[in-house]
Amino acid sequence: MMKFKFFKLIVLLSTLHIQIFAQQNFAKADAFALKVGKLDSMNMGTIATILTKPFSEKMDKARVIYTWIANNISFDVKAARNTQTEKNTPTEVLLYRKAVGIGFATLFQDMCSSAGIRCLTADGYLKRKTEDIGQNVTEINHSWAVVQLGISPDTWHYVDVALAAGTTDDELKIFTKQFNDNYFFANKAIFNLQHFPYNEAWKLDAAPKNKKDFYALPLIKTSAYEFGLQKFLPADGKLKTKVNKAFTFSFILANPTAISKVSITYGQGKKQKIRDVNFSLVGNSLSFSFKFEIEDTYPVAIKINGEEFMTYLMEVEE
Repeated sequence: MMKFKFFKLIVLLSTLHIQIFAQQNFAKADAFALKVGKLDSMNMGTIATILTKPFSEKMDKARVIYTWIANNISFDVKAARNTQTEKNTPTEVLLYRKAVGIGFATLFQDMCSSAGIRCLTADGYLKRKTEDIGQNVTEINHSWAVVQLGISPDTWHYVDVALAAGTTDDELKIFTKQFNDNYFFANKAIFNLQHFPYNEAWKLDAAPKNKKDFYALPLIKTSAYEFGLQKFLPADGKLKTKVNKAFTFSFILANPTAISKVSITYGQGKKQKIRDVNFSLVGNSLSFSFKFEIEDTYPVAIKINGEEFMTYLMEVEE
């Protein structure tokens, strides 16, 4: 009974987090960040001053910096693909207008510091494609920021401006500019399913126990924030099943009410297929079963309302 009550409390707190930040109105900060434009040929301190001057609250100051960087700096897929971090100082990022994770994070950190906001950079790991699932990755491949609005850990917040700037394909060859606000003061539990810090002191909420457990998870996509992902089964990213045998997926979501369509993409190349599925939505629980008719090992991507939600690596045997 005690465990059940504790689980209900965790779900409640997670739901409250989503509701609080959904209600937070950043329209003025976002509009101002877009209004000021590119601010070419200005140094970091000047840009930070221009951006934050109209705002008194630290949260709004951090938000306008976040929105401006995400809209004016592009993700450098070539450098990321080759694991290169050169030309990623704040000065170079503003000059070339592109960066990898460390460049986005340090520019955001320095602008926040210039505006009197305590902010630090966390280095760590990010899974980008299904082939990463289950791998023993040793080289740090991403960085993000932690904003500290107070002393206690519950006043510390995750910010990932690199992911906010847009999306990349699995092979890190194409970057598509697309602003995303889910990575500002992100839901910590979901963020920890996508990111794993090299210094585990930067786990700000429930998180995988270690890096091995993190890489064993499926790929968690951005729409997980929108639907408030809380629990999912299977929890392993690598799965096995038999041809034409029903395989069940289930998810506990804090915000499932707007779900109208669930689809699954599976297979590779010319054999790839997309199918809508009949799903069950009872309370906060979304579930469906699917029979895979293709024998092989391939990505299985689940989409909700057309948005990528979660991707597994499935081995289908005869």
